[in-house]
This record gives sequence, structure tokens and C-alpha cells, in this order.
Amino acid sequence: MEYDVVVVGAGPAGLAAAIRLKQLAAERDHEISVCVLEKGSEVGAHILSGAVMDTRALNELIPDWKEKGAPLNTVVSEDKFLFLTEKGSRATPNWLLPDCFQNHGNYIVRLGNVVRWMGEQAESLGVDLFPGFAATEILYTDTGAIKGVATGDMGLARDGSRTPHYQPGMELHARYTVFAEGSRGQLGRELISRYKLDAGRDPQSYGIGIKEMWEVDPSQSQPGLVMHTAGWPLDSDTYGGSFLYHMADNIVVVGLVVGLDYANPWLSPFEEFQRYKTHPAIRQTFEGGKRIAYGARSLTAGGLLSLPKLCFPGGVLVGCEAGVLNASRIKGSHSAIKTGALAAEAAFDAIVADRRHDELVAYPAAFESSWLHAELNKSRNFKQWFKKGRTIATLMTGVEQWLLKGKMPWTLHHSKPDHACLQPAAECARIDYPKPDGKITFDKLSSVFISNTNHEENEPVHLTLKDPSIPVSVNLAKYAGPEARYCPAGVYEFVKTDAGEDRLQINAQNCVHCKTCDIKDPTQNIVWVAPQGGEGPVYNGM
Repeated sequence: MEYDVVVVGAGPAGLAAAIRLKQLAAERDHEISVCVLEKGSEVGAHILSGAVMDTRALNELIPDWKEKGAPLNTVVSEDKFLFLTEKGSRATPNWLLPDCFQNHGNYIVRLGNVVRWMGEQAESLGVDLFPGFAATEILYTDTGAIKGVATGDMGLARDGSRTPHYQPGMELHARYTVFAEGSRGQLGRELISRYKLDAGRDPQSYGIGIKEMWEVDPSQSQPGLVMHTAGWPLDSDTYGGSFLYHMADNIVVVGLVVGLDYANPWLSPFEEFQRYKTHPAIRQTFEGGKRIAYGARSLTAGGLLSLPKLCFPGGVLVGCEAGVLNASRIKGSHSAIKTGALAAEAAFDAIVADRRHDELVAYPAAFESSWLHAELNKSRNFKQWFKKGRTIATLMTGVEQWLLKGKMPWTLHHSKPDHACLQPAAECARIDYPKPDGKITFDKLSSVFISNTNHEENEPVHLTLKDPSIPVSVNLAKYAGPEARYCPAGVYEFVKTDAGEDRLQINAQNCVHCKTCDIKDPTQNIVWVAPQGGEGPVYNGM
């Protein structure tokens, strides 16, 4: 299939690119063909985010979004920021909160619903949307430029043979391809390596965000309240913090972000999140309530200093695929939309000029002169300070963001990727987590159940090992098998064979596509690839 532009990923960035392309085509009376591939079973199925949304980029893209029925309904009415100890809490006065923690004028949203709405806007403009089709291969020209992508074969058995339901993948060729897979995208990983897009940049830094949605007792509902915390249950050397957002209809979303540069292999982000909900300042919100959804996703959080080169022959990176999340604001949807729109404008001008497969250098140039670049530059040191511990980071974030308003004359760098930060288990304190009570705290399998995750049991395993011996010989022996703890879905477990030997069992059907294993595995032996199109979680507006 031939298109002018193929977009991989129907998230905020990919859909913004598609919408902007069609808007420009209508404005300038120039026909342009655009399609969007989405690996989820429907648009929004794999979307998971906090989320408090800054509408600046949406205002630019679709100024009449309110009239068009965008599902942004809960305006932020109150900000709270707490520092937690194991039993107590200390609130930061609002006048002391820097601008990056101020949310008045923003909206608490269910980003999956926003993305579905954006998909409807794209289709109404003539974009071809293909949910249930995972792009698994990049197609190159003879000169090494991107000429499109291919979707994965469907209907394969575990051993790779064809079942009666076999359907071959299809090739989609384009003048330009927009890669918008989100954090740690399979194809983006290949592109960064092939074109050395990260040369001269700091190593990328990631977090894992684990989230639940609750229907709470009406007496606990405070629509418009946005609360963040730092401190307990994480130790002072581990980056992370929580969010708790009150929406309409007694809905509260709650989550914990843990930096994947943590050192202790005994740490389990999932269990830390469950512990967090038992804190006296938090637990009362959920007493008498009902948990209705669960999910997890990695975040690309390195910011401006870890940003790879955004363009290469025939393609561009946008949104979290590139890493434009503003970690200091805990916001990425506005930056995703902005980069998608900027990339679309560069691609449209190139197509009008009858170009193809070259570098869209106008896109990074426009980004560098945009308000988004200025915003990210203000917080360029945010994640780097946390490499020095929470106390120093809190102090210096206050200095940079509150006192200096982001106009600091210094820049910090780091040189160690997240997977290299894990320490041997023998050198770290073991963490024993309490058993779940089934009311406030839960286990992984019951959590995966309400994520509506499904994978065909007989299909090829989409979590691959470069060397099958490493999980036991290195990860278990040196790091006490951290994959059994950093995975928030119970995918990895060490079991005994009949001969009494250890073996890593991969329960791929549990995978919620968070990509944490691909990022945190200390030997980089685990490689996440997309399963058959349409499989994975089906999030209900998460």
C-alpha cells in the first residue's frame, strides 16, 4: 500500500501528526494520503497515563476542541504536594511550589478517551486508521533511507509455523514515516541504533508508571484535586513519586512512578505501589471503594539532554518515542501533540516540494525554536539532580525552578544507562513486602486480570532472549532474578525443573507491554517485540 505519510502509533503524537497533515492539505488545497497503524485492538487500547493535561498544544492543533466534544471535563481546582515518611506527611505550602508543580488551568483526563476522540477527528479528516496492526519491520531503500514499514504476520503457531488462521503482514510504503510508538518503541530502538541518533547525547533515562483507577466512596471524592507525593515508600536514593487525581463521578486515579535507574535488585515497583496505598494520608481515600482498572507503562524521562536526533533519511521520531516528556511537570501529552504537529508541517512542505525519503531537517529546527524546547530547557537538570539523592535533588529543584525560574547557568550530565545501575543482590538490603489484603492492596495476577490483557496462548513468544542461559547464570546468580520483581505483570518467574535446576519461565500472555524488561534487564538480554496485532491490554480510558 502506498501513502504519502505512514504514522506508526495512534497515541497523542501520532494522531496529532496525522490531523495536522490533513489540516494543511485542506488549507492549501493539496491532496495528501495518510495512514496510522496501531498495535492495540482499538485506538486508545494501549494508552496509559496519569494524566493532568496542559492544553496549550491542543489549543493550537484543534482550537475548537470544546465545541468538538473533547473529553476534557475536570478542571484542576487544587494542588497538593506531600512529603511522606512511613507514618506521617508534610505538606508543601502552595506558594512554595515552583511553576512546574502548579496545575491550575490544566485538566484531569483519561488519556485513552482523549486519544479515541483524536482518532475520530483524524478519521473525519480522511486519515486511514488501522487498529490491530502492529508494525514490526522497517523497510529501507537501497540507499539506506526509510521507505515504510511492514506489519507482522498473524496466525503463527508457537514454533513459527502457519496455522489455518495465517495472514501475512503487509508492506506500507511512504514518502515519509512518522514513528510514534511511545516509550521504548521496538522500531525506534532499531532506528536509534542504526542511525546513531543518540551520539553525543546523555544515556536515556526511564521510569515505570504503575496505575490503578478506583471508584471511591462519594464522601472521599474531591473532583479537581491533584495530589503528588515524594518520599516513602521509596528510599532517599531511589527516584520516584506518586500521583492521585480526583475526577468526576467518584473516580480517582492513583499511581506510582519509579525511576528505572534504581540500584537495589530486591526492589519491586509494583509492591512499592501497593505499600504506598496503605499510608495513613492515602489509605482513607480508598476505604470502602472499588478498584476498577490497572495498568503499567514505561516513561521516557531523560529530557532534553537525552533527546536523540529527531530526523533521519525518510523518517522522524515524535512524542515519547523521542523522549519529550517533561519529567519535572509529570506531563508528556502536550509535548507529544506539539512534536507531532511540528513533524507534520515539515513533512507537508517536503511533499508539496515533491521530495521523498530525505531528512526533514525543518522539523528539529522548528522544535528548537518552539515554546516546547524552551520549556524542556528550563527543566533540563531535573532528572540529573536525582542521581545525587532526594535531599540534594529537592533542594536544587527548588533553586532552579522556584528561585531561578529555570534560568540556571549550569547544565548537569550523566553517563550511566539505567540497566547498568543495578547492584549485586549480596550488596543490597533485602526488601520483604507484606501480603496483599485484597481490599486496598492486591497481587499481580488479579491486577493483570482487570487490565483486560490477552495474548493467543499458542503464538510465538514476543519476549525474546538473546542468550537463554543468562537469566539463570547471571541474573539469578548475581542479582537474585530481578526480572521477577521489576515486571509489574508476573511475566517472569524462576521455577525448578524436574532435575531440581533453576529455569526462567516467561508467561508472555500476562504482558501489559510496559517495556520495563527491555529497559532494566542488567545484561540487556531481554528484547521486547510486538506480538500479533491487537493483542495486549485493553485499557478502559486509562
